[in-house]
Amino acid sequence: MKVRCALPALAFAALLALTACDLPGKPTPADIVQRPTDILDPVVLYKQNCAGCHGADGKLGPAPPIGDPVYLAIVDDDAVRNTISKGRPGTAMSAFAQSEGGMLTSKQVDAIVQGMRQRWGKAQVLQGGTAPPYAAKAPGNSQRGAAAFATFCASCHGSDGKGTAKVGSIVNPFYLSLITDQGLRTIVIVGRPDFNAPDWRNNVPGHPMTDQEISDVVAWLAAQRPMIASSSPAPTTSSPGGQQ
Repeated sequence: MKVRCALPALAFAALLALTACDLPGKPTPADIVQRPTDILDPVVLYKQNCAGCHGADGKLGPAPPIGDPVYLAIVDDDAVRNTISKGRPGTAMSAFAQSEGGMLTSKQVDAIVQGMRQRWGKAQVLQGGTAPPYAAKAPGNSQRGAAAFATFCASCHGSDGKGTAKVGSIVNPFYLSLITDQGLRTIVIVGRPDFNAPDWRNNVPGHPMTDQEISDVVAWLAAQRPMIASSSPAPTTSSPGGQQ
């Protein structure tokens, strides 16, 4: 009777020993399919969700260069998180958070934000200076904006904004219909260094644009925006959660 009881115990011990071995066909950790919501690698998340518009390294895409260190110096985490999560209605920027109908969890959105900071942020990019605020503190004036545009922007974009041999039109109706006032402000401040367009400090050497001049240029550009079918302008915002 004792022998009969010992046999199952020995078989169980042998089975435990075999499970510790690397048997042919045994799945490895690399073979386990990861659920999309479990991915927290910011590089992977950025590549899957952001690179198509903002460029593989946060630049050279059709959308604003969110990998630019100057951009990251003027925008806070809440604004970036809000933009990723909720998108920008009326623009090409979709909402990515699950709470807004997207695919990303709140942890994944946070991972993208922190990954951008770690990969592309530079502590001394402003060289000790102070950048204009990301969001406008007061409305701009389009009449003053016309003069500011002539001073800071016309050498590249033409006096009417319709472009020169250097660059294309900045008043193209399709472009203006797909970008918010905050998006325009961001580009005026940050520039497009990936396309050799200077930031607010370097349009005119030795004469950086003031916050008010930036707001006025944005107001002038917004005034060129065509009216949409509802007879109201495209969505605009100057809040911290505005378009990048």
